[in-house]
Amino acid sequence: MKGLRIYQLLPISLFALMCAQFVLAEEVETEATTIPVEELRLFAEVFDRIKSAYVEPVSDKKLLEDAIRGMLSGLDPHSAYLDAQAFENLQVHTSGQFGGLGIEVGLQDGFIRVIAPIDDTPAQRAGIQAGDLITKIGDESIQGVSLNEAVDKMRGKIGTPVTLTLMREGIEKPFELTLERASISVTSVRHRLLETGYGMIRVSQFQNNTAEQLTRSIDALRAMGELKGLVLDLRNNPGGVLQAAVQVSDAFLSEGLIVYTDGRLPNSELSFSATPETPAGDIPLVVLINAGSASASEIVAGALQDHRRAIVMGTDSFGKGSVQTILPVSVDRGVKLTTARYYTPNGRSIQADGIRPDVVVEDARITRIEAEANELRERNLSGHLLGEEPAEISHNTDDTLGQRDYQLYEALNLLKALNILRPDQG
Repeated sequence: MKGLRIYQLLPISLFALMCAQFVLAEEVETEATTIPVEELRLFAEVFDRIKSAYVEPVSDKKLLEDAIRGMLSGLDPHSAYLDAQAFENLQVHTSGQFGGLGIEVGLQDGFIRVIAPIDDTPAQRAGIQAGDLITKIGDESIQGVSLNEAVDKMRGKIGTPVTLTLMREGIEKPFELTLERASISVTSVRHRLLETGYGMIRVSQFQNNTAEQLTRSIDALRAMGELKGLVLDLRNNPGGVLQAAVQVSDAFLSEGLIVYTDGRLPNSELSFSATPETPAGDIPLVVLINAGSASASEIVAGALQDHRRAIVMGTDSFGKGSVQTILPVSVDRGVKLTTARYYTPNGRSIQADGIRPDVVVEDARITRIEAEANELRERNLSGHLLGEEPAEISHNTDDTLGQRDYQLYEALNLLKALNILRPDQG
């Protein structure tokens, strides 16, 4: 009668769900998969021990939901169980407005790793950087805490403070930062003119309306005069909606494959191609990436790189090349499950490797070396010939750009070189 214990200890619905999981596996695999009775018996035994011996009573609902969480979190850092609050937060996040600190995070070695701070949020203003590890929230260590739980702890009433303890490469000891929670309303696209003829478009994350904002930014820059070159800044862009990444890539490409996905289930095999309409035209393009560029931003960088539409500059990207699908399991709950890997047009898998830039430019600071007062030039020589009066040229260059943002400064220089070498400029 021992085998019946499974039915006695587990709700029928859970046991049916487990059975259904393995029936699905039979459809996916070529060989039939049998139900692992021994493993289910072990699960039932542990369930029974907790119910009877744990120091405090635990409800069946909590144990079973925790079991589901563990099942999903053990797969990879991005699969997760979404309870009612997490499910709602995810829907709000993709729409572009949510509350909190403004940090995109993931799991690493039991700690919460910062993928990227979001532009113009408390996290960015406090100096949080991509790659930081969050070890404590307030006085509570978060080692071993699920990603959803950690995010919940960072969110709270607008205007209330929260202290994060962080570890950063190059700093020996953990340090604390106190931030004030705010309503995070993210404008995903910003633009500005770097100097006459050269613009920059910054995409901080990919939302449902990002492509529309990008097109408006291109039009706004063109309205300021002839556009000779453009920097697409995807640094510290943690990703977002896949379709938005496809549409942004399409704004610069007139034909060809943008990205394709491959998974075990037939409906996970998708491909997306460019359409003839190209708002950006053939403007010379440099794409900036770094270790905080992940997921959807890697799709854009990879597509433009493979089609040789842009020169990718900066440092290696994050390397998140997997696709997560939200599968509702009830009216207000769901699971976020990794269902496929995505590949660039040339068949490169980004997973774990990331996008490698064509031109590596590390983040750095430069300082101007003042010219010596006694430097000798032709005009200092006695009796030198006079030259013709040079035509006045206005560059409108921001002399401090190289000191404030070295990578952007180098991207601008590269655009100028590309513009000089364009055949139609001769």
